[in-house]
Amino acid sequence: MTQQSLEPESVAEDAGDGTRIPAGRSWLDRYFHISRRGSTVAREVRGGVTTFMAMAYILLLNPLILSGEDAAGDTLATKALITATAFAAAFTTLLMGFVGKVPLALAAGLSVSGVLASQVAPEMTWPQAMGMCVMYGVVIMLLVVTGLREMIMNAIPLALKHGITMGIGLFIAIIGFYKAGFVHQGTAGTPLVLGPAGELAGWPVLLFCGTLLLIFMLQARDVPGAILIGIVTGTVVAAALNAAGVIDPEQWANGTPELHGSAVSMPDFALFGQVEFGGWGEVGAMTVGMIVFTLVLAGFFDAMATIIGVGTEAKLADDKGRMPGLSKALFIDGAGGAIGGVAGGSGQTVFIESATGVGEGARTGLASVVTGAFFAACLFFTPLTAIVPQEIASAALVVIGAMMLMNARHVDWADRATAIPVFLTVVLMPFTYTITTGVAAGVIAYTAIKVAQGRAREIGAFMWVLSVVFVVYFALNPIESWLGVH
Repeated sequence: MTQQSLEPESVAEDAGDGTRIPAGRSWLDRYFHISRRGSTVAREVRGGVTTFMAMAYILLLNPLILSGEDAAGDTLATKALITATAFAAAFTTLLMGFVGKVPLALAAGLSVSGVLASQVAPEMTWPQAMGMCVMYGVVIMLLVVTGLREMIMNAIPLALKHGITMGIGLFIAIIGFYKAGFVHQGTAGTPLVLGPAGELAGWPVLLFCGTLLLIFMLQARDVPGAILIGIVTGTVVAAALNAAGVIDPEQWANGTPELHGSAVSMPDFALFGQVEFGGWGEVGAMTVGMIVFTLVLAGFFDAMATIIGVGTEAKLADDKGRMPGLSKALFIDGAGGAIGGVAGGSGQTVFIESATGVGEGARTGLASVVTGAFFAACLFFTPLTAIVPQEIASAALVVIGAMMLMNARHVDWADRATAIPVFLTVVLMPFTYTITTGVAAGVIAYTAIKVAQGRAREIGAFMWVLSVVFVVYFALNPIESWLGVH
C-alpha cells in the first residue's frame, strides 16, 4: 500500500471550485485557507517580510509630517510619534490578517497626516485633531456598513479620482522638498525659492538629493524595498560624515544622526488616548465639517482601488472586483482611521506596498500577521528609528509623490471636460497647501463644464450636491460678512 493511499481522503475538503484539498492540514493552514489559495506558509512569511521592508519608511515619515506645532503652539515628541505610528500599524495590520484574512497591510496614510498637519493642527490642539481622526474613521465605517462607500466611489468620475490621487502626490512631494530644505519660503516676493537664497546650502540638503537619486535608481532597477534601502544608505552616510566632523551639527534640522544610549528602549505611549471631542467654538461648525470631509476624502479614494488592485494581483478578485473578505477589508480600513486617532498616530489606511508581498507569493492574511508582528517589534527599537535625519527621510516623501503622479496615464488629456477639472485638482493642492481646495475646484469645474457642454445629465445627483457644498466653501467668508457674522 502506497503512502498516498494512507491519506484520509474521505475527509478531504472541497475548495468550492471542484478541486479537493487533502486533509491533515495544520490549524494555521485551515484558518488562513493557505492551501485553498494555492500558497504555503513559507511564501506567506516571505511575503509578509517583503511588505514590511517596503513600507517600513512610514515609521520615519509620519513623525516627520506631524512634527509641526498645533494651534496652542505644542509639538509632539518624536519618540511618542514613532511609538504611535508603529502601534497603530501593527494593530490594524494584525486585525486585517486575523479578521480580513487577506494580504493587506495598513499604516498611517500620508495624505491623512498631511491634512492633519497642514489644515487641522493650525486650527486646534493635537488631541482635538485626533478626535477629528476618530470621527472620520467612524464616518467611513458607517459608509461601508450602509453600502454608501461603493455608491460614492461610483458617483465620482474616475478622472477626478485619479486627479485627487495625483494632487495628494504633489502635496506630499512639496512637503518633502520643504522639510529637506531644498525649497524655502521666498523673502523678496517669490513664494518659493531654491534653498534659503536661490542656492542649496549645507551638507544635509545635498545628502537629501543623493538619497532621492539613489531611491529613484533602485526603483528603476525594480529593487525590492528601494525606499527603505535608500533611507538606510543615506542615514549611514550622514552618520559617518557627522562622526568625522565634516558636517556642522547645527545644520541638521532634527538633531545629529547618532545613537544616544541603547538601541533598544521601552515604547512611549504618551499620545495613546489623547483624544478630545468638542471645544471647537472658535473654529466653527462649518470648518469642523469641512475638516472631517477632507479627512474622509484623503483616506477614502485610494483604499478601495488599492484593496481591489492588490486582491486582483493576488488572484483573489474576480472580473467584477469581488473578492473574499472585501466588506471586512473595507470596514477594517475605515476602522484604521479611528484606531490611528486613539493611538495618536494619524489615520491608518491600506498601503499599495502590500503588492510587493503579493509579488513574493502572499495570498492570505498570514502575510499580514507577519507584517504586523514586525511593526510591533519596532515599538522597542525607537532609538534606531530616531537616528534618521529629517533631510534623509524627506526624500521618501518626494518618491511617494512621484509614484502617485503616475496616475496621469489614466487621464484623457484631450477631453477638456476631464483635463481642466483634473488640472485644477492637481495643482491647487500644493499651490494652496490644502487638499480640500483642490478637490473643491475640480468638482465645481467638472460640473460647470458639463453644463456648458449641454451634458448636465452626466453629472449625477451626488456631484451636484458636492458642487453646491464646495461653492459655499469658497464663498463662506463673503456670505458670513453679508450676514453680519463677522
